[in-house]
Amino acid sequence: MGTETLDAHDRARLRWRARRGLLENDLLLTRYLDANEKTMTDADVFGLKCLLELGDNDLMDLLLGRTQLSGALDRPEVRHVLDQVRVA
Repeated sequence: MGTETLDAHDRARLRWRARRGLLENDLLLTRYLDANEKTMTDADVFGLKCLLELGDNDLMDLLLGRTQLSGALDRPEVRHVLDQVRVA
């Protein structure tokens, strides 16, 4: 995976996908994107997209550390983004 940065359209689309039904998820993901979107690698985008496939409650549990990654989600790219979101 390369280290290409997102163009304006891709950033807008990723931000739109990051909008969630739970305000807490919205706030955490927005903070992460504010800090990282201009330097995200392809691996980061992949990891974030994997997290965005989760339902709101499952995502919140992961972000707050109530649950851990498992199964197909337990990948280095997803772990990296999850760690970054948690500290953002």
